Amino acid sequence: MPEMPEVEALVRWLGEKLDGAVVAEIEPASFAVLKTYDPPVSAFAGLTVSGVRRHGKFIDIDVDGLHLVIHLAKAGWLRWSDRFGDGRVKMGGPIALRLRVDRGEGPHEGFDLTEAGTRKGLAVYAVRDPREVAGIERLGPDPLAPGFELRPLLQRRMQVKRLLRDQSVIAGIGNAYSDEILHAARLSPFAIAEKLDDDEVARLEAAVTTVLAEAVAAADGKPAAQLKDAKRERMRVHGRAGEACDVCGGTIAEVVFADSSLQYCPTCQTGGHLLKDRSTSKFLK
Repeated sequence: MPEMPEVEALVRWLGEKLDGAVVAEIEPASFAVLKTYDPPVSAFAGLTVSGVRRHGKFIDIDVDGLHLVIHLAKAGWLRWSDRFGDGRVKMGGPIALRLRVDRGEGPHEGFDLTEAGTRKGLAVYAVRDPREVAGIERLGPDPLAPGFELRPLLQRRMQVKRLLRDQSVIAGIGNAYSDEILHAARLSPFAIAEKLDDDEVARLEAAVTTVLAEAVAAADGKPAAQLKDAKRERMRVHGRAGEACDVCGGTIAEVVFADSSLQYCPTCQTGGHLLKDRSTSKFLK
């Protein structure tokens, strides 16, 4: 799933591609992808892109005051083309939506939105104000915004892994970067947020800022086609169960849930203890 660093890189890269371009057509090719009906996507045709912004993990394309908002969900992605053919996108095919723009040489450029797998979560909203999208309206503060403070957000009886992923608490962090942040902070994913001591809170605050800032810097400037592989290569624990931790040399472990998993280093994060799956037993930190 693309998270805040990849979405931020996509937004910056798309801004360079789209700023000043005229929208020729927005062509939905999936019955499920478009979540709104007013304004119709036909209203964007002939308008000029005036900016691309990020809200958490949402991409917001401002088109003369109308907004095309995209959430890539778990398996969605964006594929840019410098030269589309004249044919229309087939309904029910691998492409969910096509945005075609004219950058001065005809309406031949733009991007396709695609989604892998059978569980469809990719969502596109055509709105007059991005706050009309419920997911944006509910977002917590952005962890890289000026003045962000983590400590007040930790006063909850929640496992810290779940808190970091809760978009209403902190915007933009998902499964992968929460694993990376907790590894850098040397904290168990099952630690209870409100019970963290001052030293643990300080380590977590530093890890949130450092891990995300470094990821944004590493992703910046990369085209969409390279972002997924670049993200995987940067991971130190996420997706690396069974491999050696590059900090302590211990073996990275995993907890598997019904529809997701997390990875951690027992030596660095849990005092050598292996965490048990919720499906087989109750667990403590």
